[in-house]
Order: sequence, then structure tokens, then C-alpha cells
Amino acid sequence: MIGISKLYCGTIEPSDVLRYHAKAADLPSNLLQFSVDKKPVVVWNMGRRCNLRCIHCYSHSADRDYSGEFTTTEGKRLIDELAHFGVPVVLFSGGEPTLRPDLPELAHYATAAGLRAVISTNGTLIDETLAGKLKAAGLSYVGVSLDGLEATNDRFRRVDGAFKRALEGIIACQGAGIKVGLRFTLTRHNAQDVDGLFDLLEERGVPRICFYHLVYSGRGKSLMQDDLSLKETRTVTDRIIDRTAALHSQGKRVEVLTVDNHCDGPYLYLRMVRERNTRADAVLELLKMNGGNSSGVGIACVSWDGSVHADQFWRHHSFGNIRERAFSDIWTDTTDPLMAKLKEKKKYVKGRCAGCRFLDICGGNFRVRAEAATGDLWAPDPACYLTDEEIGGT
Repeated sequence: MIGISKLYCGTIEPSDVLRYHAKAADLPSNLLQFSVDKKPVVVWNMGRRCNLRCIHCYSHSADRDYSGEFTTTEGKRLIDELAHFGVPVVLFSGGEPTLRPDLPELAHYATAAGLRAVISTNGTLIDETLAGKLKAAGLSYVGVSLDGLEATNDRFRRVDGAFKRALEGIIACQGAGIKVGLRFTLTRHNAQDVDGLFDLLEERGVPRICFYHLVYSGRGKSLMQDDLSLKETRTVTDRIIDRTAALHSQGKRVEVLTVDNHCDGPYLYLRMVRERNTRADAVLELLKMNGGNSSGVGIACVSWDGSVHADQFWRHHSFGNIRERAFSDIWTDTTDPLMAKLKEKKKYVKGRCAGCRFLDICGGNFRVRAEAATGDLWAPDPACYLTDEEIGGT
């Protein structure tokens, strides 16, 4: 996760992190990504069912019942384990998490246990009543997925009216006083709507937007050929930076992030160097603190059946099941060869990744994407758009 607004627009400095000694227990939530003792943010896919049929869904969700999902009691036990382990954030996801009637109860249980609770949703089922319950539960953030303007989004979601209902969900959250943001997965078929999404968040007063690079997982694996080219990715990333800078120059402190392609960090830094931006060195320091991709370290996923994964895209490998062992035991057990290597993945990456001067701030990027594209999870991430000259420093 690369905070474009934080880094490029200077809303934080390295001193802001060091003031808290970079310790996770002391850092406010907006600085957690820079902690030196990362405990994982946990994505809990609390149910697989979804009312939409998104073409890039990493969980192959559909609008039907699935067996084996956690009960409310099991969910509370999971939350207790996460709180005891020191997890800072639990992200309720799915499928579509709002299909579970116990979502407000579980969100309240999490916040009462000292966790920051957020949800990732398509937004289409959130009305004033549910928004009020989520606010009362202490939910601090709702991320609503919109993959373009109306026609584009509904095509991606494969349900007519999804855009309008998501917009109604955003308005309901705002009315309840819940911070809400947009989530947008970039592909060749919707990149033309990036400016439209910026216009939408300005019009609606939405304070946050995350642009996700496509990960080849679940149904998203079939979209590999529809991913942006490396040149197109550079163009879109520059456009995101430009629009972010324009907002901040107008005094609109919208938080803009890019997610799931950690070469965005070095790319941003190199752009600032070219522009002779006096903050380039500070940005490089912050990127080093961030450390790049943290699958298996700073991000974890618990599936609807209790399986623990390195992140939400790595469903084909489970480290264990919390119905059998505590999350903390699973997460710290390096007898699993993959877990052991993910803890030190910079030692194992190959090719241009191994010799990249930005390895310490990219972290080797997405291993699951490399595996999906090449069959070798330690091969270079095919979505890295930095040139050989850029990564070699020439």
C-alpha cells in the first residue's frame, strides 16, 4: 500500500513516525504501515456468499449458501485471538460481509476488544438502518468497491444497478457519520474511468480512494491478458499522482493510495527526483520504513472456513486452520517452508528482483502474481513496470 497523498503531497514526514519510536503499539492507525514491529492486519473473509458476480473476484463468490462458515461464537473467538496477539486492524470482507446479519455484533465485539474494525464491501446492501448499526458498533471505515463509472462498474459487477445502489450505500454511511472510501481495481477496460472516479469523490465529498493493481487470483486469473501493459500502468500511475496533487493544491486533503504493486513506491520517488522535489529523500526514508509487500508478515487472511493464508489472494496455500490451532501459533510457525521464506522473502527472489536497488523498499512485490504468471513464486513480478535502467541506478 503506497500512500500517494502522504508521500507526494507531504502530509507526513519521517519524524511523524519516529516520534512514536515506530512501534506499532504506539502509532496512530494512519502510520501503522511504517512500524518496525509489524503485527498483521487481518482480512477476515467472514462469508463467501455475494449478491454480485464480479469478473475479478479473488474468492470465486456467488449468490448462494456455502457450508463450513464460522458461527458468531467462532467469530468472537477469532477476534479474541487476534486481540491477544496484538493485531491492530481486522478487515471484515467476503464475499459480501453485509450479507451476514451478525456483522454489526461482530464489529462491536472487535472494537470492544481494542481492534480497529473496518469493512470491504460492494456497498449495495447498506441502507440507513444498517449504516446506523455499523456506526453504533464503532466501525471506523467502510471501503466501497467501484470499478468505474456506472456502465463500466455494472459490467464488472455483472449486475445492473450495482453502481446506483453502491452510491446509495456511500450516502447512507456518510449520513451515519462513518468514514467511507472508494476501492477501484485497475484493468485495461476501466482505466479510462480514473478521472471520473476522482470527479466523483470530489462531488460526493469522499475523503479516501484506493487504486488496486490487478492480482491474478480467483476469477481475476482469467483477466491476466486484460491487465494494463507496463507502459499503460506508468501512464495511469502518473495520472493518479497528478490528480492527487491537484486536489491538495486546492486544499482538499483527500487520501489517495495505490495497492498491490509496490514498485509504485520507487516510481514515485524517481519522479520526485526528476522533478527536483526537495522531499524526495524523506519519501525514500518513509518507503524504507514501509518495506514494501508484506504478505505473510504485515497482512494475513483468515478464510470463511478458518484457513489462514499469507494474504487474501493466496487461497491455494493454507498455513493451518484456527479451528485446530490459535492464529498466533499458526502465524509464527516457520516450520512451513513458505511461511519461513515469506518472512525473509528478499533472500529468495530471482532475476531482476534479486539485483534491484529498490528491493528493500519494494519487498519483492507480489509473489502470488509471479506464481500465477510464471509458475515460479520467486520469479520477478510481471507487473513491475520499472525499467532495467531504473532498478540498476544507471
